[in-house]
Amino acid sequence: MTGRPAGPDTAHRTPRRHGHPTRRTALLLAACTALAATVSAPAAAQPGHAARPGAATLQGVWQMDGYGTYVTIDGQRLRAYETTAVSCLPGSLAGVRESGPDARGRVRFAVPGSARVTVAPQNAHEARLSIEDNVGHRTLHRVAGLPARCHQEPPEDARGARAVFDVFWHTYAENYPFFAAKGIDWAAARDRYRPRVPDGTSDDALFAVLREMIEPLHDGHTKLAAGPGREYSGVRPGTTLPSDTLLKQVDAAIGANLGRDVTLRRWAGGALSYADLPGRLGYLRITSFTGYTDQDDYASDVAELDRALDAVFTKGRTSGPKALRGLVVDLRLNGGGSDPLGLRVASRLTDRPYLAYRKHARNDPADPRKFTPDQPAWIRPHDGPRYTGPLTLLTGPLTISAGETFTQALLGRTPAPVRIGENTQGLFSDTLDRTLPNGWRFALPNEEFLTAEGRTFDGTGIPPAVRVPVFAAEDLAARRDPALSRARALLATGRPMP
Repeated sequence: MTGRPAGPDTAHRTPRRHGHPTRRTALLLAACTALAATVSAPAAAQPGHAARPGAATLQGVWQMDGYGTYVTIDGQRLRAYETTAVSCLPGSLAGVRESGPDARGRVRFAVPGSARVTVAPQNAHEARLSIEDNVGHRTLHRVAGLPARCHQEPPEDARGARAVFDVFWHTYAENYPFFAAKGIDWAAARDRYRPRVPDGTSDDALFAVLREMIEPLHDGHTKLAAGPGREYSGVRPGTTLPSDTLLKQVDAAIGANLGRDVTLRRWAGGALSYADLPGRLGYLRITSFTGYTDQDDYASDVAELDRALDAVFTKGRTSGPKALRGLVVDLRLNGGGSDPLGLRVASRLTDRPYLAYRKHARNDPADPRKFTPDQPAWIRPHDGPRYTGPLTLLTGPLTISAGETFTQALLGRTPAPVRIGENTQGLFSDTLDRTLPNGWRFALPNEEFLTAEGRTFDGTGIPPAVRVPVFAAEDLAARRDPALSRARALLATGRPMP
């Protein structure tokens, strides 16, 4: 889980963090029938027989653990199908073979307008699908063919309001993990709202019903796009999205606290910035983990991030008599992006490997307590200069999505960072991007990110160790930044303890 120049004004959009790596208009169910007919059923898999690398190894139809998705591969093309108990729609993930198979049978697919996808066979009946800008992989199991509903001719009312409602409701019912935590009875929601959308319901009325259904979730990773003037993204109560005026006030307050003689260097269109502060302290601000260049692709983001990090974490700042005594990392306006970029930054902040987090996806349409096996994500030290000293981390309610997974990735660091500010927003999952039968697009989370102890911070966000107001109106009016002041004071002691 669209790449666009990102920053605090796009905080709630969490660009390019998604379950399927494109955002396209929907295709009709009839297209599913046409394409499915071109995919021949594979020969029966023989358990225990190792796959031989080659173009035919991945040929066929695959069912994905979790995510309600089937994948077809016909040698040159990859296509995903989004399914529920009542639907099968061609999905947004559609790629053309770019390279491979390599010596291990891996094939890479280019996905127009989005991140590359790699499929790697594990044996004759299992494969792994990886999205370039996502952490982890999706497990695929070979099956004889697509579900029967993918081949059925769509009924005349396939795009009607009731059909749209049913696909929307079932997608949440089968994939959303947090109904119990949020106190929502989703079956009761169906009984309440479905009578309000008979076929013939206007688009405005249908949009209003779907929005009303998901608003009580207060989840920033729930989204609905139904054309101009009909867009909705959830948000946690009490969250104020930043205006241009607020952003200017924030910059003024930070600048005043950094000091008149401090030079703030910028990269990635301002999404990354750094300043050396008096007392051999450093200040690193990250407002996004995506959209760093005009190329608007993951590889370009990686290159620009590495360029910035190479300039910040030099030998002089990380070792020797003039090395930094402390570092402030400011994530208070980080609107999210790609989780692997956060892990890339974390690799510059440790000299030992450690577990960043584990993630899993809901994997049973009937039971929200069942998930795919946990996949660990590790921080591995960068092969070059690294900063391993005291660290303070500034967070707040506009620390969102990939900004939060980066925060979570630093919890296992030694020495542990001192978190200062307010709770993060509470959004960790990649978004599962979906298409409705009438072409509308929507998204929802279906994953959990876990600490080593198995804790999640979904909904509540990661709390600070030192609670300080973040961008309070009275502070901004006086050009004060109490969180940054507190961070600098703690670091100046040489032992940043709350």
